[in-house]
Amino acid sequence: MLLCARSGAGAVMATAAAGLPRRGRCGRRRRCTVAAAMGAPEVEKGKTATVRSKASGDALEVCRVVNGMWQVSGASWGRVVPAAAVDAMLAYADAGLATFDMADIYGPAEDLYGMFINKVRRERPPEMLEEVRGLTKWVPPPVKMTRSFVEENINRSRKRMDVAALDMLQFHWWDYANPGYLDALKHITDLKEEGKIKTVALTNFDTERLQIILENGIPIVSNQVQHSIVDMRPQKKMAELCDLTGVKLITYGTVMGGLLSEKFLDTNINIPFAGPPLNTPSLQKYKRMIDAWGGWSLFQALLQTLKKVSLKHGVPISTVAVRYILNQTSVAGSMVGVRLGLSEHIRDTNAILSLLLDEEDMGSITEASQRGRNLMEVIGDCGDEYRA
Repeated sequence: MLLCARSGAGAVMATAAAGLPRRGRCGRRRRCTVAAAMGAPEVEKGKTATVRSKASGDALEVCRVVNGMWQVSGASWGRVVPAAAVDAMLAYADAGLATFDMADIYGPAEDLYGMFINKVRRERPPEMLEEVRGLTKWVPPPVKMTRSFVEENINRSRKRMDVAALDMLQFHWWDYANPGYLDALKHITDLKEEGKIKTVALTNFDTERLQIILENGIPIVSNQVQHSIVDMRPQKKMAELCDLTGVKLITYGTVMGGLLSEKFLDTNINIPFAGPPLNTPSLQKYKRMIDAWGGWSLFQALLQTLKKVSLKHGVPISTVAVRYILNQTSVAGSMVGVRLGLSEHIRDTNAILSLLLDEEDMGSITEASQRGRNLMEVIGDCGDEYRA
């Protein structure tokens, strides 16, 4: 979600220096011209990537596979036992998977992170502490964004996570008709400059609003959006703006709550009790995306394609699904949800970071993805599913 810098004349100058396109004028011809001048973007390599603001120089290195903590927010995924959850977080960090994503509204997620980071301080060498990252989100109600209100909420997250400065604050806003998001971002930028936040980012913002925010001089490092082989909307307008400005994407829904897996291959969930139950909020959410994209039969064809690629490389379907999204040049990291203390997938997750998909693999997956509907036309741009 969020991130910012100052507005006004300085912001306009920063916008010009960053080479931002004018809204409504960043067509394909302009994109090619600018890309040629700047050099074609490259796919991030290695286990980590750095998200950076061109305007401010703020930067943060994150693991390319991010541990998503939405699953601790409700009993639908299983009851969370704090001690077991913290031990599981430590196991992920020990395996090199040390970036965790959470939100103020994800139940005890920020509190668990605070317990975890204290355990790292006590029981691990200082070098690990330097590698751990806690990315949180702020999802405020649509009220007046005063300095005191913003600071109170940021301080609450700092206290819960037991850190002097948030590694990244990702900002969400429900209603674009209310321009208060710019006020909030300016206050957040001030808090960053005071040392309470290291980097500011957005979550679920569309391309138009991202450009407005950048034109107001706000130093965005990333935008967290829904992105999977089924939902390729971020590779439409959003990726173009990312290529031009250096803003990176952090993606969620990349394995569609587990639907992109062998568990759902060769099943027909349209017949009662004929397939695995859709018994979590994430499975139900992403099944609706499949319906919008083209339906269960077409999804089965996609799973068959992914299975062929997975057998070729000796990895699960989910590993291929995440690697495909990580190979998009605009993407810095992709989320894989963790059910802390209930199950773990450290080995399969680490396999994502070492998997190399060749041109044939990427081409076959792209072809299977493009058989479905263009969700930009069905749903709209990134985040529009929350603002219908």
